[in-house]
Amino acid sequence: MNNIIVYCEFEDGRVADVSLELLTKGRKLANKLNCKLEALIIGANLDGVEKQVFPYGVDTVYLAADKRLEHYQTLPHTSIVCKLFEEQKPQIAFMGATTVGRDLGPRVSSKLHSGLTADCTNLEIGPHTDVKTGKSYEDLLYQIRPAFGGNIIATIVNPECRPQMATVREGVMKKEIFKADYKGEVVKLDVNKYVSATDFAVSIIDRQIEKSKINIKGSPIIVSGGYGVGSKENFQLLFDFASLINAEVGASRAAVDAGWVEHERQIGQTGVTVRPKLYIACGISGQIQHIAGMQESSMIISINSDPNAPINKIADYVITGTIEDVLPKLIKYYKQNSK
Repeated sequence: MNNIIVYCEFEDGRVADVSLELLTKGRKLANKLNCKLEALIIGANLDGVEKQVFPYGVDTVYLAADKRLEHYQTLPHTSIVCKLFEEQKPQIAFMGATTVGRDLGPRVSSKLHSGLTADCTNLEIGPHTDVKTGKSYEDLLYQIRPAFGGNIIATIVNPECRPQMATVREGVMKKEIFKADYKGEVVKLDVNKYVSATDFAVSIIDRQIEKSKINIKGSPIIVSGGYGVGSKENFQLLFDFASLINAEVGASRAAVDAGWVEHERQIGQTGVTVRPKLYIACGISGQIQHIAGMQESSMIISINSDPNAPINKIADYVITGTIEDVLPKLIKYYKQNSK
């Protein structure tokens, strides 16, 4: 009762990284609220899956295992989540802001009349006072996200409706083990009590998913380019340099919109969020929408012809110059010193 529940996405035998990130944050919030952290996993062949989530501090894992649930489907997943929430009455519920979470979250919140804040970048616990009624609330979920195109950061609260629901993009939260030997309780749900025959009115005949060949989020080094790179041809310098130092190539939205690189490489508020050990920003001005997706990088190097570019304020090192001048020299001297 009144605990925190994280809906964990499960595919190909593993729990999604975004779900583990949410469990990490959920554990910290549960400690503040002095409540339990719980997880819901829906799928087929779930034997032993609890071992993937217990180290993140999960007290209870609800397992809904059924061969019909091997792949995500809107109706049965919605029925299971809604009925479990009605039974357990969590005060807070999290989902990843993925294609699954963006489909499931609004349906669950609509049915439960709970409200939902999408694409949060931070989650905290704190008090709130309604300026109209003067009524005060304690221990509400602060659902923090960029608004108005990233020009402001909005803090949203839900004083009355439960659960307080939020979706969070992958990579925004850190994924950290709470205790490697942490043990919780496993509760196996009778799926037939949570779904109806009509939930399976749509059946999956064939399923084709092309795996992304670009792994920006998992790369320890990223060489990223913005509109200041100047052209698609100049972007080849970034690819050459990245290949040399075993890095991945990223881009700002302006560079993607210009057609210089594919959307899968876009970093920022409308792209992916990354936390590499080294982020080399080439010709990127540093608008807040882009900064939101890479500011947690361990080290940032900015290469920019404008010494007053906003990104230079958060960079650890700044190289002032054009991409055409700086990158060939970096490539040349790296080759000389790596022999």
